[in-house]
Amino acid sequence: MKIHAHALLFDNDGTLVSSLASVDRCWTRWATEYGITAEEFARVELHGRPAAEIAADLLPSDVVPEAVARIEDLEVEDVPNGGVHLLPGTRAFLDALPAERWAVVTSATRRLAEARLDAVGILPKTLVAADDVTRGKPDPEPYLLAARTLGVDPARCVVFEDAPAGLTAGRAAGMTTVALATTHQADELQADLVVENLSALSALVTEQGVEISLRG
Repeated sequence: MKIHAHALLFDNDGTLVSSLASVDRCWTRWATEYGITAEEFARVELHGRPAAEIAADLLPSDVVPEAVARIEDLEVEDVPNGGVHLLPGTRAFLDALPAERWAVVTSATRRLAEARLDAVGILPKTLVAADDVTRGKPDPEPYLLAARTLGVDPARCVVFEDAPAGLTAGRAAGMTTVALATTHQADELQADLVVENLSALSALVTEQGVEISLRG
């Protein structure tokens, strides 16, 4: 199978990097600080959604801004503690791409996303973060903004995601979707292609764009 694209759009956490250990530490501490029970917390979908939406599901509206600032501080401060590392295949796959052909599109704030990316040595030319949009994933706005920033027709973009919310956003944007089974089981992921991680794929740059293939 080959996928042809003019631009490649990557989620960050769970797609390029794993920050699960850090996320678990920080959100557990945050929930305790705000008196949220384990049962209440377990009912909320955490992965792939902006912190502001998660906080709004759990807390009164007047507390949300302070609570969002608090979780951002906790997560940024935790980055040096070893809770972030590159997922298999990330470095080789990104190194094969011209800087103007790809972007990171994340539900994290810009401050947090840049801290995590910097920790693993990834410096995207284009980054769309939670601060840049009014509606986060599963709304298509983040991916449509990335396509517009790169000057590429959404139909010519490929989205790489590990979370159902992000895949929903990619489909709604009219983009081809590739799911990575890094944080969810493959049968939970609806996409044009499902692989274990980026090590399963190769990228060939051509005059027409980028050709993505499954490794033999």
